[in-house]
Amino acid sequence: MNPTLKLIKFIKPYWHYALIAPVLMLVEVAMDLMQPRMVAHIVDQGIARLDLTVVFHTGLLMFGFAMIGALGGMSNGIFAEMTVQGVGADLREALFRKVQTFSFGNLDEFETGQLITRLTNDVTQVQEALLLSLRVFVRAPLLLIGSLIMAVITSPQLAFLPLLLMPVELVAVIWIVKKATPLYVIVQSKLDALNQVMQENLAGVRVVKAFVRARHEETRFERANTQLTDRAIHAARVVAVMPAFMMLTMNCGIIGVLWFGGRNVVTGQMQLGQIIAFVNYLMITLFSLMMVSQITIQIARAEASAKRIQEVLASVPKVRNRPDALTNVVLQGRVSFENVTFSYNGKDDRDPVLKGINFSAEPGQTVALLGTTGAGKSSLVHLIPRFYDATSGRIIIDGHDVRDLDLTALRRQIGIALQETILFSGNIRDNIRYGRPDASDEEVMAAAQAAQAHDFISAMPAGYDTVLGQRGVNLSGGQKQRLAIARAILLKPVILILDDSTSAVDVETETKIQAALETIMHNRTNFVIAQRISTVLNADKIIVLDDGQIAATGTHRELLASSPIYREIYDSQLGGT
Repeated sequence: MNPTLKLIKFIKPYWHYALIAPVLMLVEVAMDLMQPRMVAHIVDQGIARLDLTVVFHTGLLMFGFAMIGALGGMSNGIFAEMTVQGVGADLREALFRKVQTFSFGNLDEFETGQLITRLTNDVTQVQEALLLSLRVFVRAPLLLIGSLIMAVITSPQLAFLPLLLMPVELVAVIWIVKKATPLYVIVQSKLDALNQVMQENLAGVRVVKAFVRARHEETRFERANTQLTDRAIHAARVVAVMPAFMMLTMNCGIIGVLWFGGRNVVTGQMQLGQIIAFVNYLMITLFSLMMVSQITIQIARAEASAKRIQEVLASVPKVRNRPDALTNVVLQGRVSFENVTFSYNGKDDRDPVLKGINFSAEPGQTVALLGTTGAGKSSLVHLIPRFYDATSGRIIIDGHDVRDLDLTALRRQIGIALQETILFSGNIRDNIRYGRPDASDEEVMAAAQAAQAHDFISAMPAGYDTVLGQRGVNLSGGQKQRLAIARAILLKPVILILDDSTSAVDVETETKIQAALETIMHNRTNFVIAQRISTVLNADKIIVLDDGQIAATGTHRELLASSPIYREIYDSQLGGT
């Protein structure tokens, strides 16, 4: 099915506006088509016979018709705009809601720059096509048909001219549309690439400046910008043929009318007013066809955008609730991995990230994950709240396969501070209670105290009402991490996951956070990923991962005695102390 047609459902809430708009355009077209006939009447019955009464009365009638037509056109524009803006708003909202349902796997497929383009530029392209459809695409065919009929009525002797020229223009329109459509698909993809470069650069502008890579980023942007410009010019060059060819055809038609019509006027078979009216109708006919061609090209461009929008709307979340998912389960926090294998590329991947993972964690335990970069630590903890689903095997919480639990019910009982600290625009208080908007100020403060964030927050002029800069730019890395930990603690989770979330915190502060968590997470399960071995020394269970497999499991003392990998990590960090 055509992707543009799939988006028609978004017009349904505004069907009455979309229906009224063409009717009003019909009024304008009818009034416009009357004008050449009245000009002919003035010339042949008024001016030729020197009858000023006919000129005056017909002129007043023309003015009245013009006013009615203008009113119809303005009203059409209002109702068309109401339809277009409503559809655009609903479309953006539907896309945004869809993105919120995406799992991490879906977000891996759609890059940020692509999603931004689809929610903005692609929606705008569809809106413009819809607006033109309700205005120009309604007006042009009506004018085309109406002017042909009026031309034949005005002068049957010259009716062959538009019938001769129209097929030539139609062939040109079809050829140009076929050439332009794939070009605009490429233009949108190049716009994706440009937005991706901009998004990366703006998000990492401080890194760019720190490494003095502004010239490199300028080169990247210039390359993407040049590719977009070249493709857009190529598409525009093809489309630019249309108006020039249409004008050539129109002028040839006018010459034909004057040639054949002039001979008929000389021989007395036609009147001068008929020639004037016929020229007007011929111009309206050919100009209408040109408008049809332009809107067809715009629709072709919008079709490329509609296809890209439909790709997002039709995407199925890789992680979904089962029909009978459990929604009222109160978890205790016993977590078991049973022969879990995981790959980001699904079952066809021959080199999975995790391979045959088996372990369990009891309520009240702190389980630490240790290993080199790329060992699979973050991938493992991301399976617990079902950011991804295991490729094979099961993750069991309190006897329930996580795939049998409702996603909302599951994630509301899991607090997580992700490896990359993300803060939102707003004040510190709202960022801490992001997961619990109804939390009291006392609860927010208690969470901040446990995360060792209360002191630096209180030292700020506005305290908890301090407005954060973009992505928390006015905070240090350690301060941002402590806010993220406070945000996770405030949920009072059954399972807490700290994904390397104290890497920017000094050892003394980290020790205080751990001490606070021992009290808060009593009888709850705590997963900790850390690069510093000092972070995991007191963990109830340490799991050493190597190349996606469990290389060793035990306490600090047990692993020192039994695991060469753990001993090597320990010696490299603390062996000399």
